[in-house]
Amino acid sequence: MPKFTSCLLPCLCLATTFGLATTAHAAEWSDTALSWRAGNDYREPFNPDDIKKNIFAITHASGYKYGSNFVNLDFLMSDSKDPGALGKTSGAQEAYLVYRNTIDIGKVRGSDIKFGPVRGVGVTLGFDVNTKNDVGYNSRKRMLVAGPTLMWDVPGFFNTSLLLLRESNAPSGAFPPISQVTGRYTYKTHAMLAGAWGIPLSPLFSFEGFFNLIDSKGKDEVGRNTAVETNIDMQVMFDVGAAMGNARNTFRVGLEYQYWKNKFGNSAATTGNQGQTAKTPMVRAEYHF
Repeated sequence: MPKFTSCLLPCLCLATTFGLATTAHAAEWSDTALSWRAGNDYREPFNPDDIKKNIFAITHASGYKYGSNFVNLDFLMSDSKDPGALGKTSGAQEAYLVYRNTIDIGKVRGSDIKFGPVRGVGVTLGFDVNTKNDVGYNSRKRMLVAGPTLMWDVPGFFNTSLLLLRESNAPSGAFPPISQVTGRYTYKTHAMLAGAWGIPLSPLFSFEGFFNLIDSKGKDEVGRNTAVETNIDMQVMFDVGAAMGNARNTFRVGLEYQYWKNKFGNSAATTGNQGQTAKTPMVRAEYHF
């Protein structure tokens, strides 16, 4: 079995489990999309080079009687500046799966919770899982998340959550000190302020994205201090299908930008100021069904 195919199996199994679990709830609405995005200025900690990546994704969002589900599976393919193995020129490959379930407390109790600019209060539960075959780290991240969510009264949606994170990893890079790590390492439980939004700007344009402000997770697996992390990803999307007289929200294109400081908790002090911060413009296309 090819290496990347075998490393995807845990993610695909989890995605399948998600699908089976959510069939128990009759969806009130749903949206599934296939997407592609690409840029030339991705960065990886300890790597001094700009990296080109193509990212293919499948995303599903749905609402049920008591809340909403969100799942996204990214397939990330790097160029040779982020090699997949020692002595190889082919780029690294990664799969990253995110799942969130937000339970609306007002819907559960049968009476909406509204105050000021807030139109709902919920609880968010979920997980992140990744696997990557790069030469330096070979991430095997596992993370559980839980915490309260506020749903703001805006056109479209804007949700913010204060989440506790329980994260672990089992890296296996080719170079010390990562090459000396054995077994799975669990970081200090830490907090994340997260937000996600989708705001219509006009019948054809929308402003969408997310942000994660993540506290230090203590020492990493080789005893280095981790830093506060900032990840902001936003895009302006144009509804091509609707502009051509077809159904709305079917085929969309847009421009995306990601600012990621202290990626994965790595700082300038621990990386020698190499690759810990990314400023990445991208093009993006989506097909919804």
